[in-house]
Amino acid sequence: MATAWDPTPAQGISVLIAEDDEQMRLALSSFIETEPGFSLVAAVGDAQEAIDLAEVLQPDVVVVDVNMPRGGGTRATREIRRRTPESRVLALSAANDRATVLAMVEAGASGYLVKGGPVQEISDAIRRAATGRSSLSAEVAGEVVEELAGELQTRRRRERRMASRLARIRGLIDDPARMSIVLQPVCRLDDGKPVGHEALARFVGRPQRPPDHWFRAAGTVGAGEELELLAMERALERLGDLPEGTFLSVNGSPSMFGSAAAQRLLTAVPTDRLVLEITEHAPVADYGMLAADLGPLRARGARLAVDDAGAGFASLRHILRLAPDIIKLDRSLVADISHDTAQQALAGGLISFAEKMGATIVAEGIERDDELAMLRELGVTHGQGYLLAKPAVAPARGATAS
Repeated sequence: MATAWDPTPAQGISVLIAEDDEQMRLALSSFIETEPGFSLVAAVGDAQEAIDLAEVLQPDVVVVDVNMPRGGGTRATREIRRRTPESRVLALSAANDRATVLAMVEAGASGYLVKGGPVQEISDAIRRAATGRSSLSAEVAGEVVEELAGELQTRRRRERRMASRLARIRGLIDDPARMSIVLQPVCRLDDGKPVGHEALARFVGRPQRPPDHWFRAAGTVGAGEELELLAMERALERLGDLPEGTFLSVNGSPSMFGSAAAQRLLTAVPTDRLVLEITEHAPVADYGMLAADLGPLRARGARLAVDDAGAGFASLRHILRLAPDIIKLDRSLVADISHDTAQQALAGGLISFAEKMGATIVAEGIERDDELAMLRELGVTHGQGYLLAKPAVAPARGATAS
């Protein structure tokens, strides 16, 4: 049986033509039908027909016009290469500009010919495409070959980086020993006693990177939600270790909290002991959908926290649209707050706003006594930070702040 890599003389090279200009389509069809060693399987006039017939007929070569109805040549080329990877695509166009050539080659075309050239050039290009070799018209070759080579090298380097990154992420996900959960207390500021614990993922092994690096890297290779779910699952396992009456705060992106897998994990534990913490940096595409996803969990007693308030506009939008139970002041607002009246004013505004909403303020990153004193003076009732208690494997149980 003939393939795109080994067309046999008995069957010849099977060719499908996709050209919307009827006269050009008839001329190409006539040429293919009379050219020794070629076999015309179909001639169509738009991109979608070419895609559908290529999938059914699986020709050795598809000659694709760059400008066609129903998607154009780039879409046709990309879909044909995806659905029938053994079929080679030869682009044929009246345009010879660099952008068009690069777009078609990036989509997967093995060659690019400019209309109006000698018939023998088309014949040679089809034969070359059928055996896996590329062809470029003389009109475009000198201008784009160097750029194409650079694009290919750049893409290959990018693919190698992505493959290496994915392998590292898969190493984290597949090896339970690479992830651990530490617990950072959320304390009352009047007596320092913990009321809950935030679960934080920590990663061991090389390369040594902070947790946010690993979660960002996982997102770039399509494994972000999987790594988040693993961290959530490991965090929920710690709920039974916490003192009675305290909560567990778990972090996640909006899309992760809305996933069916996360919903199953969260409803399998005492939901009224959970705080669901959405980071300020996570974009929300549809607040209505997110609120609907979180609604059943909140109805069962789970509380919602918005992280990093004061660090940017996104956190304020999260607060206004989601009406959280807990608003967490970002470390950038807490640091040196005792010496900065602007920070005090902004924190005071958030505190007043939270009171009117019936939400609790939690100050993050408290590291100094003067910061703690100012936060108390402003009316903040709860906080986290190294001054109060550092993250640890074992949950905190006693008072830590004066």
